[in-house]
Amino acid sequence: MRPPNRPRPARVPLRWKIAALAAATACLVVAAVGVLVHLWTAKDIRDRATAHAFNTVYSAMDTYRRTGALADGVELDPAELPAALRHPADGARHTAYDGRVEGNLGPSVWAAQRVGGPGSPVLALRVNMSPELYGLRRLDMVMAVASLIALAAATPLAVYGAGLLGRRLRQVSETAGRISAGDLDARTGPTKGRDEVADIAATVDLMADSLSRRLRTERQFTADVAHELRTPVGGLLAAADLLPPGETEDLLRARVRDLRGLVEDLLEISRLDAGAEQPVRAHVPLDAVVSGAVARTGLDTEVTVADVPHGQTERTVETDPRRLERIVSNLVINAHRHGDTPVQVTVEGRTVVVRDHGPGFPQDLLRGGPRRFHTGARERGSGHGLGLTIALGQARLLGAELRLDNAPDGGAVATLRLPD
Repeated sequence: MRPPNRPRPARVPLRWKIAALAAATACLVVAAVGVLVHLWTAKDIRDRATAHAFNTVYSAMDTYRRTGALADGVELDPAELPAALRHPADGARHTAYDGRVEGNLGPSVWAAQRVGGPGSPVLALRVNMSPELYGLRRLDMVMAVASLIALAAATPLAVYGAGLLGRRLRQVSETAGRISAGDLDARTGPTKGRDEVADIAATVDLMADSLSRRLRTERQFTADVAHELRTPVGGLLAAADLLPPGETEDLLRARVRDLRGLVEDLLEISRLDAGAEQPVRAHVPLDAVVSGAVARTGLDTEVTVADVPHGQTERTVETDPRRLERIVSNLVINAHRHGDTPVQVTVEGRTVVVRDHGPGFPQDLLRGGPRRFHTGARERGSGHGLGLTIALGQARLLGAELRLDNAPDGGAVATLRLPD
């Protein structure tokens, strides 16, 4: 049984996710380092320019006061002097940053100092930072190119490493999928590395061992109970034949027949569990087999056969008719026993749909499938919970798909699709 089909988003391989994460992390690291180096270098250039201007003005002022001559690059009241330095309030040295760019000149750092008292000229020096800033731009470019080269080299390595991890996880996933599909002997086995993936693989194998032991114990118990009960049930039937006719005899016969049916169901399940059953296939008309199976249940069931498609002369399938009848009769009996009328059977193409109008299948049955001796919700009525188990086992043996759902307007729906 499979849950209802739902659209699934496109799956992105894990190795690409890890590679994308590694690339994004590398980009962030490169960007952060590049920004920090740029800011630190720019600040260092400005600090050195400020110190150079400050010290040069000090020596130029000493020369000017002693000789009256101006050192190279030093001017008195230059026109380009920033406003903050034109009228200093004292005779101390001051510096200011000038962000103007004129050709190859700028940005700059100015240093200025009055040559005398208030109102005296201002001796000023301009230190051009454009050569150093050009070197900073070259450094930024080199870092960007180096980062791209490093990223181009690191991304394939990340993809390769993620691929190794993805293959190990895929192996564990495939093993879990095989176990879920019924292969109780599937194991991941030892995996390389002592990490979380190896722990997951070991846990899956331990889970499979435990599940296999429990299922084998349950199957063996079912087979043992069925075989042990078969002989006493036969004896009960023989003893019932010796009772005088009457109400007691009829009641006892009915109960013994129910018990014999239960034993036969258990034997059938044990054979299906052991893989001892083999289908005997033949070409048979699907609508006739389904109609016959419904009629033999003796229950009031509406059977609808869709029209044969144009160009098709008959509606035949290659299957085991006895097992197909078993599946259909179990579904019809289950619908009457646990659902509500009307019970409808529809045959269309290679599909058989059995629907009732009762409370529907309980959600735990739809999620995990039928369980033996468990009928689900209380409103579904009483029973042994073996009918659906047998139907599903016979469907798997025929290579068919049996899907259990609930109709939107209420009622349980069982859909059997025979293989092509």
